[in-house]
Amino acid sequence: MSCPDCVKGAYLPGEPVGKSGFKGAYYSPAPRPNATRGEESNAPYSASPLNNDSAVVLLTDGFGLPLKNCKIIADTLAIRFGCDVWVPDILDGAYTIEADDLLLPDRVGVKMIFANWVIFIKRTIPKIPAFLHNTLSKVDPRVHDFILGLREDKKYTKIGAIGYCYGGAAAVRLSSNPELIDSAVICHPGPFSLKDVKRIQVPVSWACAQDKFYDLFFSDKLRKQSETALATCKDQAGSVEYQFVEYKGTTHGFAARPNLEVPEVKTAFEGALTQATE
Repeated sequence: MSCPDCVKGAYLPGEPVGKSGFKGAYYSPAPRPNATRGEESNAPYSASPLNNDSAVVLLTDGFGLPLKNCKIIADTLAIRFGCDVWVPDILDGAYTIEADDLLLPDRVGVKMIFANWVIFIKRTIPKIPAFLHNTLSKVDPRVHDFILGLREDKKYTKIGAIGYCYGGAAAVRLSSNPELIDSAVICHPGPFSLKDVKRIQVPVSWACAQDKFYDLFFSDKLRKQSETALATCKDQAGSVEYQFVEYKGTTHGFAARPNLEVPEVKTAFEGALTQATE
């Protein structure tokens, strides 16, 4: 399912510059030294040789590949990381939210009026088949198969994952398998359980929205429980590094579909990108 804020947001400026690659995924290759890429020409570049043995897999929210934001973010990450970035179609063509369904984002504390609840429900009901096509038991095997195939085909020795909303929840579960990924960045995740957190075995960095009133999945309670679980593990053998960063003035979706005209949202979006590359 989705939450009201899952259908809010804005288009990022610019156009994707990558291409279709392995298994139909969007592919943003590592930039060549001294190359430029649109407005990112002033971004830092890795010295040659680049991180040719590493890659990042971006796991999308319910908008999936049709919303250009995930591709533009992938292009930005490719430059900042200096490595290949892949965006697989984890929803297998059955997108739970259409790009044309974007609504203007609310700031922290702005309440949803009744009319918006009606719109949310009307948009959700026709998407029930898409939700059924993308249950955890179906999405997780797709993600696993893609990453395993990518490692074998491209010979990457390190793969990091970054997930947003639905893809963020997939990244939580993926973090239990160090044979698949080496680290994960989790941005305002969708549905996951505390058991999933307790199974985490790789370093994880969480980018959290401040306002969780309409976030049905990552409540304050679950966040605190997740922090406690990871802190407890830290005191035991085999613990992993973790980080939680809360971005003031934000709601669910700020890292993937930000309204850059809102100063605090723009700052948070850029902060989440920096957090991902630290």
